[in-house]
Amino acid sequence: MKKRYYITCAIDYANGLPHLGHAIEKIGGDAMARYYRRKGAVVHFVVGMDEHGLKVMQSAAAENITPQQWVDNIAASFKSTWQRLNISFDDFIRTTEPRHRRAVETMIERMAKSGDFYKAKYEGYYCVGCEAFKRQDELISVAGVHVCPIHPTRQIAWSEEENWFFRLSRYQDRLLKLINERPEFIQPEVRRNEIRKVIESGLEDISVSRARLPWGIPWPGEAGTSVYVWIDALTNYLTAAGFPDEHYRDYWPADWHVIGKDITRFHCVYWPAMLMSADVELPRSVWGHGFITFGGSKLSKSENVRVELDDAIERHGPDALRYFLLKDIPWNGDGEFSWERFDERYTADLANNFGNLANRAISMIERYRDGVVPRGKPTRLDEDIAGAVVRYRSAMDENLLHQGAAIVMELSSLANGFVEEQAPWSLAKDPQAAERLDDVLGALARVVASLCALLEPFAPGKMAELAPRLGLEGVPLLDDVARLDLAGLRVQRGSVLFPKPAS
Repeated sequence: MKKRYYITCAIDYANGLPHLGHAIEKIGGDAMARYYRRKGAVVHFVVGMDEHGLKVMQSAAAENITPQQWVDNIAASFKSTWQRLNISFDDFIRTTEPRHRRAVETMIERMAKSGDFYKAKYEGYYCVGCEAFKRQDELISVAGVHVCPIHPTRQIAWSEEENWFFRLSRYQDRLLKLINERPEFIQPEVRRNEIRKVIESGLEDISVSRARLPWGIPWPGEAGTSVYVWIDALTNYLTAAGFPDEHYRDYWPADWHVIGKDITRFHCVYWPAMLMSADVELPRSVWGHGFITFGGSKLSKSENVRVELDDAIERHGPDALRYFLLKDIPWNGDGEFSWERFDERYTADLANNFGNLANRAISMIERYRDGVVPRGKPTRLDEDIAGAVVRYRSAMDENLLHQGAAIVMELSSLANGFVEEQAPWSLAKDPQAAERLDDVLGALARVVASLCALLEPFAPGKMAELAPRLGLEGVPLLDDVARLDLAGLRVQRGSVLFPKPAS
């Protein structure tokens, strides 16, 4: 296994406060990063802010503040929210930082040396919501008016300006060859098939600059022209690795770009073509996750389909929200959010299943063995642990986080069944059953410690609380789960991990 991983999430556009749609991506990316750390790898995990563009200017003007003041406020809110949700980022990159401007300028210079830029007049539609130019066939008609399908309530602006263009069409064959020879470059498969169709339908050269847009990185050597926001934004992945300094290769190429399915074209067509042009190695994989829907519609601030993120965090705590989203929203597809389902999942899985198991196991060790884990022989439950770990690792290696979470709860259910079957409270009454009771209590300590390791990517805060209650110095690594020896450790029950909601 590679011992160093570089994982990125899409940087968030600084036109509004963080919402649940932003959160699921960061939570999923963080679960992937934490899983690799559980495997013993060093992970460089990056999130951040996309802070240039027309939409940011408009948002700042509406508040009568400067764009820099606006993005500073928004960035602080995002960073605070991710910390609250236990997002273990190693870098919070902002595209207004000097280090990023230097990286973008280097990319422009390298692409220019490849002869891939030329000047031409652009005439066409521009969606401010996407910060993207749109072809006619990318729009839909609503009441006879052309609109963006992602932002149907926003007016599409007609733009005419002299811009720099990137020869994207030059890379059509190379991009097709890329996804045919390296299918793992775009995952899951449904996203790869979508991009293949886009490329096969023919690629047109794209505008990569904006005239008369003061809030952006200036085009090198040309006053009054800014770098197109998507070249600006995409280069952040290199900036956070240390580009253009040579040490960026310590992290690059990225192992995973974690993004929403609505921006796969930018990451799976534009971005690799730009890297090819700049003679920079391509990332290993792009993972395009789906959307959260609410009442059948995609969560969207601009379309007023929203669930207040603070309300969701406060309902049962940050770890409960993390677990629910990763368990119920498939990481390779779309999923529906509902408050009722959130409550049901919290109560059934975290309070009644796992939380109850952890409380019972520790309580019985305290009651029957003075809080010291006995040295017992392996039981059938140890076989269940070993089997669950194999299936869990298989699911998580494929980024099927929802399946990984399901396997955790299946093991917890088996352990609760083991408790009922073995009835330690009855064994404790029979002096002749003392050895068997040691076997049962030792197995219960091992299964709770194993579940602590498996559940850490989903509920890191609570698992960090649980580990010392089991006498451990920290959450175990996955390789250590198979050989856990807790005998002699002192346990301490503490407060209830996942309190049952008031009825």
